[in-house]
Amino acid sequence: MTVYYVTMTDKFMSGWGGAKGKIAKYVLICKNAEEADIVYENARHRSEMKYISVGTALPKYDPKRYQVSIADKSKAANWYKAGYFKNN
Repeated sequence: MTVYYVTMTDKFMSGWGGAKGKIAKYVLICKNAEEADIVYENARHRSEMKYISVGTALPKYDPKRYQVSIADKSKAANWYKAGYFKNN
């Protein structure tokens, strides 16, 4: 089974809080392509998310430059619901 990773930059969280002086990256782990498509489409409907991509390798980011949050369906269930952010 191929695991997919949907990655994005969170413009709102970048530069402050846990990401002070850094770029905030959000990585969502998907257990199949269908989940990855749903998460990708949901990210497209979030105005604070940019540079959204899907890959099959866990991305590596320089911790000096990036604050990375990684989640899956158990921690971010709404991201895995088709159309969840469409009207937000």
